[in-house]
Amino acid sequence: MRILLVEDALMLGEAVRDQVAEDGHAVDWMTCLKHAEASVATTDYDLILLDLTLPDGNGVDLLGRCRRAGNTTPVIILTARDQISDRIAGLNAGADDYLVKPFDLAELSARIAAVARRYAGNPNPLIEVGELEVDLVNHSLRRAGHGIELTAREWALFEAFVQRPEALLSRSQLEDRLYAFGAEIESNTIEVHISRLRKKLGRGAIETVRGMGYRLGQA
Repeated sequence: MRILLVEDALMLGEAVRDQVAEDGHAVDWMTCLKHAEASVATTDYDLILLDLTLPDGNGVDLLGRCRRAGNTTPVIILTARDQISDRIAGLNAGADDYLVKPFDLAELSARIAAVARRYAGNPNPLIEVGELEVDLVNHSLRRAGHGIELTAREWALFEAFVQRPEALLSRSQLEDRLYAFGAEIESNTIEVHISRLRKKLGRGAIETVRGMGYRLGQA
């Protein structure tokens, strides 16, 4: 997924960014509302992790503006504010979840995965793709009882197809799922990852539509 992290505390921001990146997601990290709002205006995110107390205002204000503009990107609030009134305000403004600091990074990963599943229309973490058994929580694949190991990048790419099984995804859309702002991307990076997925999952796992992109096939 492509995730926007809005957090001004440097140590926490670094920890969250590293955890989310380790889970295979692309992360853009902004430390103020101004830059976060500019990012939302120019990039299609799959999820926003939003602090409330920021140097130039309240994260709830950004959330409210996004929702009024019709932006339905899921939002998880990350904040030290633990009062019930703060939680109610955040949820009423359109947040999908609310995590109070300090929190366990593994719990954050689980909540990100849960919100992503809900928005993909299937809250069940265990699904089948052809002959593959897919565990979306543990990032694991099995075929006929045998595990298939994927790297973080391979998993992120495969997950993009699983979340939109009928969709045709262009190379630029897939690059957006894998790489944050400023990341150096080689011209054949997506093709290399697709080739590796096919070797592990079967040549029919990912279909190529020449000149247009890729979509999920039958492994």
